[in-house]
Amino acid sequence: MESTHPDVERVLFSEADIKEIVGRMGAEISRDYAGKDLVLIAVLRGAVVFMGDLMRAITCPLAIDFMAVSSYGEGAKSSGVVRIVKDLDMDIKGRDVLIVEDILDSGLTLNYLMKSLSHRKPASLEVAAFLWKDVEGRETAVEPKYVGAHCPDEFVVGYGLDFAERYRNLPQVGVLKPEVYS
Repeated sequence: MESTHPDVERVLFSEADIKEIVGRMGAEISRDYAGKDLVLIAVLRGAVVFMGDLMRAITCPLAIDFMAVSSYGEGAKSSGVVRIVKDLDMDIKGRDVLIVEDILDSGLTLNYLMKSLSHRKPASLEVAAFLWKDVEGRETAVEPKYVGAHCPDEFVVGYGLDFAERYRNLPQVGVLKPEVYS
């Protein structure tokens, strides 16, 4: 059994699970983007860990860039009202853009970001989400092209995912104990 942080109730995805998921996604992306001008864009900060592993699992040439956004809403839920805090450093016009996300929940912020990036006229614009949160009775504002795994509608941390900027460095993804965030 993998040891984990005492604040984690249970592990959902082990280091081995994560490696398998990222390898599978990297192979799919490599196949689909062979011969294309691929740019991976990570949304800071959560996607950094996933982006680092994913780009090494992709065998075709690629470039990377980063964006940081701030979404306004009450509590832990996004309202979809977004402000770009750090914009891209490169021009994406005519390039195949793949937004790399750590977790997809409502998709409101990502939907805004995709609309904003589409105005820059990329050749294509898709999403690779490491986790897609299963929320019963709710549709997501964005349909990702690549999904690593589905996860329950619980507070998950590790592998870049945080609570109050903590736990990002955990090597696995686990459910945070409710007493930690209540």
